[in-house]
Amino acid sequence: MKLMIASDIHGSAYYCRRMLEACDREQPDKLLLLGDILYHGPRNDLPREYAPKEVIALLNERKDGILCVRGNCDTEVDQMVLAFPILADYAYLAIDGVTMFVTHGHVYHLKHLPPLGKNEILLHGHTHVPAWEKQDGVWYLNPGSVSIPKEDTPLSYMTLENGAFFWKTLDGAVYHTLCPGQE
Repeated sequence: MKLMIASDIHGSAYYCRRMLEACDREQPDKLLLLGDILYHGPRNDLPREYAPKEVIALLNERKDGILCVRGNCDTEVDQMVLAFPILADYAYLAIDGVTMFVTHGHVYHLKHLPPLGKNEILLHGHTHVPAWEKQDGVWYLNPGSVSIPKEDTPLSYMTLENGAFFWKTLDGAVYHTLCPGQE
């Protein structure tokens, strides 16, 4: 199974379209969104082409191919307009021998870990900064943000295929690869 993993669209129709273009190139089995889909949040500037209604239409067209967890900017009102579930705070996924606790990152993160075993993965967005680090036997992975990257990082997403994670720019260029079971 191939996953494309993206986070923090924050209502940008421009970057949502670019993310979906990347999705068309990648041809994943599912697009996993790590929250903060429609609203830009009070700490962020408005992203390019802030148009939540357009983001709703773009994503609803692909509802059957999307998995999602709730971000700190996602609400019940957002769920009323999105045609796929967004209000789960977390999910456990086991794909190709990789076990992941998937969340947005505002509740569970490196300073407040969920119950995880050695070599399991905490996967979240929220910080808008790509990450790949191991702490106390747990991998922490973050795809960065497709619309509002921080700390001079690229607009980015990740893919998971055959147990390997690939961090990519929105143009599809790989800038980091990780095989957690082979470190």
